[in-house]
Amino acid sequence: MPSKLPKLVMIFIFFTTSANAWRPWANQMFEGSKRFEGSSELVDMKYHMGPVLTDENITIYPIWYGKWGKSQKMIIRDFINSISAVNNKAPSVSGWWKTVQLYTDQTGANISRNVFLGHDKNDRFYSQGKSLTRLTVQKVIKNAVNSRSKPLPINPKTGVYLLLTSDDVYVQDFCQGACGFHYFTFPSIVGYTLPYAWIGNSAKLCPGVCAYPFAVPNFMPKLRSVKSPNDDVGVDGMISVIAHELAEVATNPLDNAWFAGSDPVFPVEIADLCEGIYGTGGGGSYTGQMLNGVDGATYNMHGIRRRFLVQWVWNHMVNYCTGPNALDQ
Repeated sequence: MPSKLPKLVMIFIFFTTSANAWRPWANQMFEGSKRFEGSSELVDMKYHMGPVLTDENITIYPIWYGKWGKSQKMIIRDFINSISAVNNKAPSVSGWWKTVQLYTDQTGANISRNVFLGHDKNDRFYSQGKSLTRLTVQKVIKNAVNSRSKPLPINPKTGVYLLLTSDDVYVQDFCQGACGFHYFTFPSIVGYTLPYAWIGNSAKLCPGVCAYPFAVPNFMPKLRSVKSPNDDVGVDGMISVIAHELAEVATNPLDNAWFAGSDPVFPVEIADLCEGIYGTGGGGSYTGQMLNGVDGATYNMHGIRRRFLVQWVWNHMVNYCTGPNALDQ
């Protein structure tokens, strides 16, 4: 599974870095667009007959790796709980998830609307150190499900293991080509095939890359950052990456379900197609319309108790990116 490109700032790199293999395709997609929201007739999102998360409930098992504050955990938990919440003020997180729900398995069953928090696990003593590889990431998950004290449940069918690393932890490719990624564990390492996602807190390492637009990259000094909705640049930046990965793990948990292109080793998934698009009119290097609170914070959707800024996802029914603005009506 390829690492996920950092958010909006990487759209800039798409159009300026000739070494980026995605550039010609990305230029075609955006420059050839006849509509907003990244739409393109060139995108061929296909179902490859693999399983997707259509069962009644999807359960998220957070693994808190490193040092996490209580308020930081509350922000992330509130976002996950908001996915299934009803009667939230529009535009809402649950309205955003409705685009993900449009995807189906081979029986025609839709992605579940019910996404719940399961048990979580703390790894506050850095069991694999402060520099992780793709393989040691899986060892962290192994420790969590095999722990002698309150292990996480083994749930290969409807569970997603969400590894969240604190701001003093580096993970392979972090800040260079990845702010997060999803894949599945190897039985040879963990003992089971479990869908998982990793997302890192970039506050110390690269906030201008992975927490944009709440921070700006050093090589773009004329850009101005915006105020994060929950007063935590690193965690607010993580929220959109968490959303990105949850949308993709739900629709392509084992790399053989929904993606564009013919190569499952380098799939283009439903959130990849909407990097940097947060609202109506988004596409190319423009984020689209976002909201500003009376406190000056920038966001685009409401949760149960908080506001969040979350990228939109690809809607294969209409061939462009959609979000709660379109589906909360």
